[in-house]
Amino acid sequence: MLQIAGIALITTFLVLAIKEQTPNFAFLLVLFAGTGIFLFLVDQVHKIILMIENLAGSANVNTLYVKTILKIIGIAYIAEFTAQISKDAGLGSMAAKVELAGKILILAIAVPIMTALVETIINIMPVN
Repeated sequence: MLQIAGIALITTFLVLAIKEQTPNFAFLLVLFAGTGIFLFLVDQVHKIILMIENLAGSANVNTLYVKTILKIIGIAYIAEFTAQISKDAGLGSMAAKVELAGKILILAIAVPIMTALVETIINIMPVN
């Protein structure tokens, strides 16, 4: 975490120092630093995914549901990262569209889980 904080602080100070003279370069600096932080975390994310899959396997949870939930989480993080980069570039309307697209994709992926949940509730309910 100290490395990430260090990169973020150094980038912030550099951006503040050069933003007035070269705003395009300042934005590129933010973009590259953000991408570098994201790539730095990929290994940790992979470890977390493996732990969740192992936990689900030991609990006899259907892997389809676990993979779907992990996809939903991934879409949420990618949409948020992209929206923040768009906001940093001054493109708030693009950020809003990315956030909307992320929400729609999450809903589309979640439909099978919601269907299975409703079917389970219907099967549990007593029939009159």
